[in-house]
Amino acid sequence: MKVLVLNGSPKGESSNTMRLTRAFCAGLQEAMPADVETISVCKLDIKDCLGCFNCWSKTPGECCIKDDMAQIITKILEAQMIVWSFPLYYFAIPSRLKALIDRQLPLCLPFMTDCGESGGHPGRYDLSGQRHVVISTCGFYTSKGNYEAVDAQMERMYGEKGYTAIYCGEGELFRIPELRKRTDEYLDYVRMAGREYAKGGISAATRSRLDELLFPRDVYEQMADASWNISKEHGRQSEPADDSLSFTRQMAALYNTASWKGKDQVLEMCYTDTGKTYQIRMQQDGYSVQTEDFLPYTTRIETPLTVWKQIAAGEIRGDQAMMERLYTVKGDFDLMLHWDDYFGYPASPPAENPAEARMTNMTLLLLPWVVIWVLLSIHPRMGAMAGLLVTAVLPFAFLKWRATCFEYITNFTVAVICIGVLLGGPTLVLIPLSYLLFGLMWLISAFQKIPLTAYYSMKDYGGEAAWENAIFIRTNRILTACWGVLYLVTPVWTYFLLQSPVGPLCGAINSLLPALMGLFTTWFQKWHPKHYAAG
Repeated sequence: MKVLVLNGSPKGESSNTMRLTRAFCAGLQEAMPADVETISVCKLDIKDCLGCFNCWSKTPGECCIKDDMAQIITKILEAQMIVWSFPLYYFAIPSRLKALIDRQLPLCLPFMTDCGESGGHPGRYDLSGQRHVVISTCGFYTSKGNYEAVDAQMERMYGEKGYTAIYCGEGELFRIPELRKRTDEYLDYVRMAGREYAKGGISAATRSRLDELLFPRDVYEQMADASWNISKEHGRQSEPADDSLSFTRQMAALYNTASWKGKDQVLEMCYTDTGKTYQIRMQQDGYSVQTEDFLPYTTRIETPLTVWKQIAAGEIRGDQAMMERLYTVKGDFDLMLHWDDYFGYPASPPAENPAEARMTNMTLLLLPWVVIWVLLSIHPRMGAMAGLLVTAVLPFAFLKWRATCFEYITNFTVAVICIGVLLGGPTLVLIPLSYLLFGLMWLISAFQKIPLTAYYSMKDYGGEAAWENAIFIRTNRILTACWGVLYLVTPVWTYFLLQSPVGPLCGAINSLLPALMGLFTTWFQKWHPKHYAAG
């Protein structure tokens, strides 16, 4: 299919709307062979229509003006699909693209025909099979109520059902790197729309996603107001605002009131390179940005403004910047661990693959080990049979919970130990060996890319995204190593306990140190990131 994209934005390829158009065309090409040609209308020499009607009388089908419009007419006639891409300018089509539309008069015949109540002119060429898509962004928070003039133009040209439109409000957000995560999510739906359009039409589910606001109205309008870097007093424009203040106000506008946890919080931003400090007071019903009269802070971030802008733009990772000591954090570190909860955006839809949505559960990892540690020392044969039963039943739990490689290693190892006991193997050797193998599993994983504990604690820190967080991985690597060392030395005293009068209680006794280690783990998960961030 030959696709002609008419880019009507004066900004050319840097147009916000073209981001959507490129995503749509990419989806189109994924679903069908498509030769896409993009023309930036504002780079062409297209003069205004003179209304002389020479193209109807003296030179039928040919305009008397000698400019680039002649080649555009040829491309329009050759195209099987035309994508009209433009931003909304004063509730209508930008002037240069409108000039191109006016100059399409040679495509019509002069004779009057029955084209509805308003009348019209028949086409000079048969373009009935040509498809049209209109893609446009606007600066208002919503597209609703702002595209009547555009729709009236397109319906007059192609009929009410003769074109497909993708209108997106909050279009200016696509140029802001700090919001790329949210805008990229929207572009994925535009891409999906392209794939679906190639197969017949955009589905209702995708259309619903395209109609969603990028951000709630109040959030967007506050960000938009702050982006002008101009203060507003009593509804009038005042003096230019400080750049760091404007940036802080835009960041504060993203505050999600749903993250409020029963008490107000004060985030203090100290920009070390500008010498400016501001406070964002996060309350149940909203936020405020203070430039003076500061309250005691809950969390204080000391950072160069340039660094924080790079983090916000996604140019450097926040956790990596902290590891490199590019900024420091004082006070409550919980806000940093749940930053996206406080300054986030509407959540992504649930994963399409149910397996990806399931969470891990450490109980599934520990249960087979605990069963044999407790029961083998009391009654070896019954303990071994119980262990085999657990390993046989455990895979059914994976229908609900997400399994990791460690559950499979556990099931295999415990089953082998239980079979060894049933075959007459000495528990005096097999029980300590089980602790040793358990400890080796932990210790070896501490040196892998993702340490064992990270698989089970990630659900409290944004899922698998936490695996990209350097401080999260560092914390879990230390904890995994500590657990590994504990269970590597456990076999030593276990061997002697089993030969003592309290041998049957060996499993219960060995649970005391892990209980203390569990308390240490809970404390360390919070203390270590905070300690590291404080410099």
